[in-house]
Amino acid sequence: MGDFQKIETQEQLDALINEKIKQEREVIGKKYEGYISPENYNKQIGDLNKELKEAKEKIAGHDKTIAEKDAKIKAYESRSLKSRIAHEIGLSYDAIDFISGDDEASIKKSAESLKALVGSSQTQVPPLADTEDNAGNDKDAALRNTLKNLNKGD
Repeated sequence: MGDFQKIETQEQLDALINEKIKQEREVIGKKYEGYISPENYNKQIGDLNKELKEAKEKIAGHDKTIAEKDAKIKAYESRSLKSRIAHEIGLSYDAIDFISGDDEASIKKSAESLKALVGSSQTQVPPLADTEDNAGNDKDAALRNTLKNLNKGD
């Protein structure tokens, strides 16, 4: 132990206490040298929360874009499936708008129901020649008969 000095004034006591506080602060400062101060810690938390919020907003935007694209893809796939089934059953391309359903079985059932309601209008072949009788026009009828006779003469 060192020499003991008698403290006689308040200034000596204050100087001794300040010296002890300074030494203790140095020891504590070395002990916690790698740590962040509370002010910096709170600032860092605020910055990280801000980055987290921005990242969440960005992810929400991407999720919305993905959902929109998934909906488009599903619509295209459904339209393609309806088109294929309508073609297999014998419906026209315009009939696809009237077919409903989400899966292949329900779409096929809807297409068959529509086919039963509409009938087979697509398989009917229009007539190739005019079958109406033009009895009122004798000149045209005479020319037709002459043409038929000429063709028969071959």
